Parts: sequence; C-alpha cells; structure tokens
Amino acid sequence: MGKRKTTRSAAKFTTLDAFLQEEDKREEFEAVAVKEVLAWQIEEAMKANKLSRNGLAQRMKTSRSQIGRLLDPKDGNVTLTTLQRAATIVGRKLRLQLV
Repeated sequence: MGKRKTTRSAAKFTTLDAFLQEEDKREEFEAVAVKEVLAWQIEEAMKANKLSRNGLAQRMKTSRSQIGRLLDPKDGNVTLTTLQRAATIVGRKLRLQLV
C-alpha cells in the first residue's frame, strides 16, 4: 500500500504563515529566511568594501570554507560570535532582538 495523498484547499489558508504553521514548518522556514538575509547583507557589505571571501577569511583568521558556511543560507550552524566578527570586519554591527 502506498502513501495516501492529502488534498488541501488553498482557500483554507489565509496566509503563508498559516500554511507553514499547519505543516509544522514555520520555525524552519523563518530560520532559513533570517540566515539568507544575513548572508546577503554580509555579501553586499563585502562587495561595497571590495572584500573577497578569501580576504574576509584572512581578516577573520579562519578558513575560506568557514566563510562559505557563513554565507550559505542553508547552513544554520553559524555562531553569533562568527556573525559578529564578520559584521565588524565589513563595517556593520549585528543586532538581535526578541519580538
């Protein structure tokens, strides 16, 4: 016996948030979205400062592969300390808040 497919009506959901909540995917989706925005902001600041991944790695005294993980939106295993160090080097500050 195969898996039974569940049919959903789009009219049931009023927002993407409601859909993600129903699927128990909201937290995962938000975490990826936050990481994606942070990675994009760091990359944009790197471009503005004409700083390559290798250059950032050297200034952070880390490996280029670590920078790759930092800038990979799907890799959620980046510490706050690493994010702070990268932000400082590209002339930014990391600000976190609970809402």
